[in-house]
Amino acid sequence: MARPSLGLWIIGAKGGVATTVMTGLASLARGAISSTGLVTELDPFTRLDLVPCGDIVVGGHDIRPGRLGDEARRMWVESRAIDPELLAGAEPFFTAVESRLRPGTIVAAGDKICELADPALATLAETPRAAIARIRGDIEAFARDTGAGHVVVVNLASTEPPAARPIPMEFRELEPWLDDPAGCPLPASSLYAVAAIEAGASYVNFTPSTGATPEALRQLARDHKAAHAGCDGKTGETLLKSVLAPMFAARNLDVMSWVGHNIFGNMDGKVLDDPRNKAAKVRSKDHLLAAILGYPPQTHVSIEYIQSLGDWKTAWDHVHFRGFLGTPMTFQFIWQGCDSILAAPLVIDLVRLVERGHRAGDYGVLEWLACFFKSPLGVAEQDFAKQFAMLEAWARAAR
Repeated sequence: MARPSLGLWIIGAKGGVATTVMTGLASLARGAISSTGLVTELDPFTRLDLVPCGDIVVGGHDIRPGRLGDEARRMWVESRAIDPELLAGAEPFFTAVESRLRPGTIVAAGDKICELADPALATLAETPRAAIARIRGDIEAFARDTGAGHVVVVNLASTEPPAARPIPMEFRELEPWLDDPAGCPLPASSLYAVAAIEAGASYVNFTPSTGATPEALRQLARDHKAAHAGCDGKTGETLLKSVLAPMFAARNLDVMSWVGHNIFGNMDGKVLDDPRNKAAKVRSKDHLLAAILGYPPQTHVSIEYIQSLGDWKTAWDHVHFRGFLGTPMTFQFIWQGCDSILAAPLVIDLVRLVERGHRAGDYGVLEWLACFFKSPLGVAEQDFAKQFAMLEAWARAAR
């Protein structure tokens, strides 16, 4: 008997990462590309009976107007990042996914994100409770209509500002606020998380937005036996920090300062040009050094929107450290990569691994997925090698 398909429901389905995920899945299904970049195609993960990439069916929410295929082609037209033949070959996949897309919510999404929304959404006045119910209904209908055995909801939307006010520790304390659009402390990403959890889906927050981070939502996930993970996918500069900082610690070298300057021009960069949205991203990128080194060096992280770069990101880091006899030295690196190309395979990995964890009865925060995130929930360890060892240990036990 054939196994049911795995449902991937994407928040921000018209974005660069989302359409790159779709292009990748379509290309993998017809054998047009290799599995380079997929962690789940390495041993020991290949022995876990993961759902094949060709059995992943996609739907999602987005707030922006425009056709999905047109958004996908931006990865060639604006960034020269994906071969046009791969995009053309994925057209039937885009068409199928587009039929499953539904309007997202802009309730508590922040001014910058609201500017991007389809004007029709701006006239949709709904309470947080109504938004949760509508989103939940969309996810449940997707599962029912596609016959998906399980749905994993992944937040790939643009980074929203940090929560404007404290979020209560218990979900029951939030209940009265769900009918008050002005007073509810939950941002949009958390409304999506609540809807996913209540729909019986798993939830992955690949962004630095609040999502399921608050304890009240973690409690809700435990009560519903829902699996979740996050937050903020670790794909570039921060990945290198988590690999290089342990070297300085292991050699007993004193890191005095670490400065990182990031420039890129995609939609996320445009949103991060707003200082309120940028605050959430900088906080996620800047906290791991003290955890690894055992002391806080002077740090500075800058993120600048340079439109001409498209999806290509350049990160330049300057590390000032002190060695034997107190002699100061410097280490510098430049990381140039395509943001969506780095992120998309990790999203596919996470969906397959989360579904496998769900199948094994795991729920709550999936701490063994820490190596995929800048700010992993429930995990203090920031050393990439140690985080990856956690993932391998889980794989051995699951096998």
